[in-house]
Amino acid sequence: MAKAVAVVSALCFLALASLAHAQEAFTVKGRVYCDPCRVEFQTSLSKSIEGAEVELQCRVRENGTVTVSQKATTDAIGNYELSVQGDHEEEICEVVSVSSPSQECNVPFGENKARVLLTQNNGVQGTDRYANALGYKTAKANPDCKAVLQEMGYIPDEDQI
Repeated sequence: MAKAVAVVSALCFLALASLAHAQEAFTVKGRVYCDPCRVEFQTSLSKSIEGAEVELQCRVRENGTVTVSQKATTDAIGNYELSVQGDHEEEICEVVSVSSPSQECNVPFGENKARVLLTQNNGVQGTDRYANALGYKTAKANPDCKAVLQEMGYIPDEDQI
């Protein structure tokens, strides 16, 4: 009898732990910036974009069914936060840039989405998840970019060519 009670207690505990795990909330955090050098990575000339819209979507791997769809807008320093309920281990979750309010900086990057893993079963502690920065480019590169990129080692000095 004591063995049966122990088994039932263990099953109840696992069920409660599973339910609590499924109801866990994750916070997805990220940033949207303007790339005046048109290189699709951040430089010292990059600026945050306030009011940019992003969307988080989680889809079932097998059939692409959308299970989560949430939008957010960046704050004054280009950051956004989204709260997502539940564990999405078996889904593909990505934050995608939707729009930029900037008239000078509204050309989307070629690949403008960032995958986030929304599960506790991946070795990451806590519930905050950080998406890679998303961005937009200007129509033309800023003339100061050559010097900045040269400092970073991306453009060789004239005497090295």
